[in-house]
Amino acid sequence: MSSKPVVPETRVLAIASHVVYGYVGNTMAALVMQTLGCDVAALNTVQFSNHTGYKQFKGTKASAQEIRDLYDGLKQSYLTDFNVLLTGYAPGAEAVDAIGSIARDLKLKGSMKAGSFFWILDPVMGDQGKLYVNEDVVPVYRNMLRDADLILPNQFEAELLSETKITSLSTLKAAITKLHSTHRIPHIIITSVHLPSTSTEMSIIGSTATSSFSPRIFKIDVPAIDCFFSGTGDMFAALTVVRLREAITQANLNNTKSWVSPDEVEAVDLPLAKAAEKVLGSMHTVLSKTKEARDRELEAMSGRMEQEKDSEKRVRLRQTKAAEVRVVRCLGDLREPKCDWKAEAFGEDEGEGAIVHTNGTGNDAGEREGLGMQHLAGQGQENGHIKKDSVDSTLPHRRA
Repeated sequence: MSSKPVVPETRVLAIASHVVYGYVGNTMAALVMQTLGCDVAALNTVQFSNHTGYKQFKGTKASAQEIRDLYDGLKQSYLTDFNVLLTGYAPGAEAVDAIGSIARDLKLKGSMKAGSFFWILDPVMGDQGKLYVNEDVVPVYRNMLRDADLILPNQFEAELLSETKITSLSTLKAAITKLHSTHRIPHIIITSVHLPSTSTEMSIIGSTATSSFSPRIFKIDVPAIDCFFSGTGDMFAALTVVRLREAITQANLNNTKSWVSPDEVEAVDLPLAKAAEKVLGSMHTVLSKTKEARDRELEAMSGRMEQEKDSEKRVRLRQTKAAEVRVVRCLGDLREPKCDWKAEAFGEDEGEGAIVHTNGTGNDAGEREGLGMQHLAGQGQENGHIKKDSVDSTLPHRRA
């Protein structure tokens, strides 16, 4: 296995949550990106003892002023020569606005050389028709879309941003088209869409706009893993940074604005599609190995858990801990993914099929939607609704 970095020199500013125990938020993202050769500066929006899948935690949230002060500290020492900005959870509208200001400052700084700066925005707001942030967060995110190069919303967040209800394949296309044309977003990936073609797989839907901001939509179907994980949304975002940087380098797009391919490039040949294939390849292997390790650990503890059956909380905590992603033990799978799933064109012939939800059991109602049915990429489900998993996003419904 080669230890050579898979990307050219890449300096990333990651603005997201941090936990002391487990791999979620910046804890996950920084490790993944550093493993693949990126220099990462982590600006933490929260500092928690553990992720909220445990349904209990201690810690603090950064204020908007603290976020600005940390960035100002980087600026005063000329430490803002970043190629990529990756942003996740922010605790409130003011904090989101502070992150937007940082993004605009970095974008202005990089405007002198096309392709020298790229912003990946995960707009953490809610899931399945329910906000878990204050309503004033939504317009703040919507107003900053034009500055982002790639957004990673779940289905509900895509609805909020596009102001288009997604109930079918045609409305899914309409939402993506509107995000491209109205907000001038170059790249979009919507995670965990359950298409009517199969009940055992989930799809991610991606698109890169043409020069006229028409969509070039692709989908990748991925098999389900029946297990709950935390932090996989952060793994997806971090891997996307690396694999997209790698793909655009191979396509000689490093000096192209927003890394957008020429119009003649088909959807399945887009760097975004090639990157997503590798991202899912790594994630499926890591999560499969995590589930195997979790099953062994729970089996070994079965006697103790039987004795503790009167303590539902203790059993749940043991189960949650056993499912912590084994990312450190799977670094080789991050570096050398198995690309078993390929992008397919998502054209007008997809029809009017309804987007459906599958039944299953999940974790806390605040968890966010992931990348596969029944928790392929860290999603939970509740009452048939798919939930995207990330420690960042479990917080807002408890913020009041």
